[in-house]
Amino acid sequence: MEFHGPGAVMLVGEVTAAVTAERDRGPKLRGYAAAGIPFHLLIDRERNQAVLHSLPAGERYTRKVEVDISQPLSLPEPLGFDLDTSEF
Repeated sequence: MEFHGPGAVMLVGEVTAAVTAERDRGPKLRGYAAAGIPFHLLIDRERNQAVLHSLPAGERYTRKVEVDISQPLSLPEPLGFDLDTSEF
């Protein structure tokens, strides 16, 4: 298995499945924060939410914005657009 540094990564996106949801919300999320990835977008189908995590500090993100699937999710700069979640 080959690994690369996360320096060029601005956002990681995940879509939960019933068998991976807890891992997506826990260990993977902490790993991305620890790597310093600025944004983590989680499309949580089990909870019917789109969740944007930002401002990583250590193994956690300090900001979390949640919207129900079908509602727009505003992505801050440098992304700077509203994500249409209605297709999820």
